[in-house]
Amino acid sequence: MRVAIVTHAVRHNDGQGRVNHEIASAALAEGCTVTLVATHVAPALLAHPRLRWVPIHVGRVWQTNLIRHQVFAIKSALWLRQHRHEFDVVHVNGFISWVHADVNTAHFVHSGWFASPYYPYGLSGGLNAAYQYLYTCLNARLERWAYRRSSVVAAVSEKVAAELREAGVPAQRIEVIHNGVDVQTFAGARGDRRRFGLPDDAFLLLFAGDLRTPRKNLGTVLSALVHLPENVHVVVAGRLHGSRYPDVARTLRLDHRVHFLDFVEDVPSLMHSVDAYVFPSRYEAMSLSLLEAIAAGLPVVTARTAGGAEVIGPDCGIVLPDPDDPRELAKAIAALADDEWRCRLMGAQASRLARQFEWSRMAARYLDLYRRVARQAAHAASGTGEGNRASDTINDRPAGARLIPTDGGEPK
Repeated sequence: MRVAIVTHAVRHNDGQGRVNHEIASAALAEGCTVTLVATHVAPALLAHPRLRWVPIHVGRVWQTNLIRHQVFAIKSALWLRQHRHEFDVVHVNGFISWVHADVNTAHFVHSGWFASPYYPYGLSGGLNAAYQYLYTCLNARLERWAYRRSSVVAAVSEKVAAELREAGVPAQRIEVIHNGVDVQTFAGARGDRRRFGLPDDAFLLLFAGDLRTPRKNLGTVLSALVHLPENVHVVVAGRLHGSRYPDVARTLRLDHRVHFLDFVEDVPSLMHSVDAYVFPSRYEAMSLSLLEAIAAGLPVVTARTAGGAEVIGPDCGIVLPDPDDPRELAKAIAALADDEWRCRLMGAQASRLARQFEWSRMAARYLDLYRRVARQAAHAASGTGEGNRASDTINDRPAGARLIPTDGGEPK
């Protein structure tokens, strides 16, 4: 099978990049030829004889994502339109190229974020807020175009699937495939508080994410900390450059209880150095860090607005209805901090849950999807009367029908 994957980067250290890295690796292991239309590709993949990299150079001159992404979309489309006949499956990620795709993975739904009551930007909020507002509006329209024209859309969570249906994508063309996690690495790590400069006698919460955006919602975590005992501390992992949160912590007189570590490379060890994971994101499609936390055996406190919260049951975490209620967040954290036995039991159950999200299981589902789409396209091309496009057969499925059976009959 000949596969083309279109994405900005294929590498280990970011969400979408890691997903595509795992899919590409699994496809190569099964004997497929893989073409990566991307700006960056991990060196280890480039050494494989059946992998071809088509570099899309955007250039440093473009200073905003709005322009950079359009440059990538145009350049990738020009190349793919010349070479489309070389592939059995073309897999894109959201709106990334001006081409029709066989498989499109929805890692984020801008129309869902825009419609959220927690969306903070507007035209009257200053230059940056206006830019963010226009960026979201444009991406919502472009994604709608891309998702509606794809044969199958893979949603990374049930939350995303619901947003895709709201955006007009037919339910029978949506397949939920949750992201994966490296369970072995996160389960097998060892913690070391001294290495990270953390106190031995505190109950430590970990918050990990982009500290430049209000969407991840560290502000509410800091506000909740005000209502918690002195022995409860927060460890913050994320690049500090451009973040306002160190100043917020100082204003709230929490300097001694909030430990800003900046970028942390050894996240598995850090996760084994803390007691729980807190992540009340105002909008998330599917959080890789949440899956990493349960793989590390951490109980989690999150919110229903965070994609991935759908897999967290009361036996391994606490899911809040409102991400912006600091008192309820504090109450949930206190329930863990005050009961060490419960905290450990929830962590053990989290570890068991994480085994359902191995990267290999996720990649296998994508490969199964590729084969199904390629087979249907081949039937259509041979004139067997099964439709003019792969999507014809897929679209004729009854609403709610699934392309791929899951191991236990339920989405994983």
